[in-house]
Amino acid sequence: MASAPLTLYSYWRSTTSYRVRAALNLKRIAYQIEPVDLLAGEQRDESYAALNPGKGVPTLILADGTVLTQSMAILDFIETTWPDPPLLPHDPVERAKVLAVAHTVAIDVHPVNNLRVARHLQTSIGMDADAAKGWMQHWIHQGFQAFESLVNDATPFSFGDTPNIADLCLVAQTYNAHRWGVDLTPFPNIARIETACLAVPAIAAAHPDQQPDAQ
Repeated sequence: MASAPLTLYSYWRSTTSYRVRAALNLKRIAYQIEPVDLLAGEQRDESYAALNPGKGVPTLILADGTVLTQSMAILDFIETTWPDPPLLPHDPVERAKVLAVAHTVAIDVHPVNNLRVARHLQTSIGMDADAAKGWMQHWIHQGFQAFESLVNDATPFSFGDTPNIADLCLVAQTYNAHRWGVDLTPFPNIARIETACLAVPAIAAAHPDQQPDAQ
């Protein structure tokens, strides 16, 4: 990988961290991981909150100390700074289509389908574990229905023969879907794209189970 002294604050099971790890790997950008244990609440520590007031992951620290937060903004920075291999089309219409599919996961599914939401449902609203699981499955299913219909059904990845940002968002969310017991049988396009993504070494290396803080 090319020399690029970046630090990525990441949690192994975080789907948003997974997206960024995969992008950095695909573009062969060197980085070091600083684990943030979300279950232990390290994201709320004063020192970390000073870096990322949103108290989430990922956070990317550049060589000059610049701090970037929010995975989709970080992905945009990575794509702009290191355009090869491209993760977004150059054609503005095709680019908009890819981003729309990526946002189906990043905006429609993930915000109601993450750890802080699951905890709030159980601790503040009083949902039991089965009800919380049903909530997670519902929103994944809704988002996957849209994703399934928006992608190309004749290519290995969502819009072609190479992965893009939509694929990275998806493969991270399918990991979460498996955790919550979502059946991918109704989503053959999604299942195919997941398989294609995990066959790419750079994406496979970003998988949660391959991370230094994996439990």
